[in-house]
Amino acid sequence: MAKKSWVERNKKKAATVAKYAARRAELRAARDYEGLSKLPRGASPTRVVNRCHVTGRRHGYFRKFGCSRLTFREMALSGLIPGVTKASW
Repeated sequence: MAKKSWVERNKKKAATVAKYAARRAELRAARDYEGLSKLPRGASPTRVVNRCHVTGRRHGYFRKFGCSRLTFREMALSGLIPGVTKASW
């Protein structure tokens, strides 16, 4: 389980990205890179980290399911993810 502070920090970054998204789009369209550099560092979408929605883990993240590999395995074996079954051949 990730620390709450890391998860909250990531939520704050996501809110900042959403706040400045329109402004960033305008500056990029105008090719005003000096204006872009004056925006807050947290306003860049690359600073937001994909995190597991259950545990907050950032490594081993599956975009399609929104969770880490460990959580995915637990949920799949419990039958909580529709259409996912354990492979056997």
